Amino acid sequence: MSSSPSIITCKAAVAWGAGQPLVIEEVEVSPPQPQEIRIKVVATSLCGSDVAAWESQPIFPRIFGHEAAGIVESVGDGVIEFKEGDHVLTLFMGECKRCRHCTSNKSNMCRALGLERSGVMHSDRKTRFSIRGNPVYHFCAVSSFSEYIVVHSGCAAKVSPNAPLEKICLLSCGVATGLGAAWNVADISKGSNVAVFGLGTVGLSVVQGAKLRGASQVIGVDINPEKVEKAKDFGVDVYLNPKDYDEPIHEVIKRMTDGGADYSFECTGDTRATTSALQSCCDGWGLTVTLGVPKAKPEITAHYGLLLTGRTLRGSMFGGWRPKSDIPSLVDKYLNKEIRVDEFVTHNLQFEDINKAFELMREGKCLRCVLHMPR
Repeated sequence: MSSSPSIITCKAAVAWGAGQPLVIEEVEVSPPQPQEIRIKVVATSLCGSDVAAWESQPIFPRIFGHEAAGIVESVGDGVIEFKEGDHVLTLFMGECKRCRHCTSNKSNMCRALGLERSGVMHSDRKTRFSIRGNPVYHFCAVSSFSEYIVVHSGCAAKVSPNAPLEKICLLSCGVATGLGAAWNVADISKGSNVAVFGLGTVGLSVVQGAKLRGASQVIGVDINPEKVEKAKDFGVDVYLNPKDYDEPIHEVIKRMTDGGADYSFECTGDTRATTSALQSCCDGWGLTVTLGVPKAKPEITAHYGLLLTGRTLRGSMFGGWRPKSDIPSLVDKYLNKEIRVDEFVTHNLQFEDINKAFELMREGKCLRCVLHMPR
């Protein structure tokens, strides 16, 4: 019988202040508490939400990161679904399977293990990281920029051991979010016109999902012309750069689609794009889905007439997937070559080069940068 887990000392990339370079530090990682598991992170990718929070949020010192895949190192009391050696994806939104939302079949917004914003664990509101006895705070109750992490067992999904962890880590946030927005939230129909604002990982995943659903025309909108080639590869039929036009981009889209797109998606984190996306939809049944997390100006401004004439504006977290229940099936789709994931990885870096990954993301030069942990 194995002995009880003990404290692990390992390396983590610690943020000591907003926008300051991350520092590779030796941190102590506590043993998993009841209903928790400790994971050896194998690969983690950098998401725009990590960058946005690092630039703007006030909770420090902190370990960011939430898109990750790894191997269970130990389990806490009461954990029966995981064992040492299991391959898992981390989940920034958990699923308790007992609360009103989890049992509703209408929502993935778990009330017990939802998005954690305070830098602590869901269970006891404490941290599992420390440096010389002082707490280091979590991000989304995951904090994958560390060699070892502790997460609630409801915030991890067991996946096939045949799946490459350095690829499927993208399914724990960005790629899954975009696919789910197209399939679960919008439920795109065959032959429809789709407009996607923002051609990063989430936006291109929406594009992929739309094409797999049989969309006849996908219009991609982005101010970075360097994204065109990748966008076309994923299925964008027409690329529009708002800087190339003397009129609002929604007017251009309405002309191209005989009155407006059937579906539009905001994937930029800019609420002005949400307004443009809503204006780009057609009267009667046009549906706009907003996915981005705004860094500033969280309020959306729109004329009431846009809604009065039949348009719908919907929000989406994690593409509407029930995290533990649904994400393993996406991994299976990847293994069966039904969805593309590898092509989103534009850079592979060693963990100690994490600040380079932040630079690439801030400069708009990468889709996903995968950080490989020391073996």
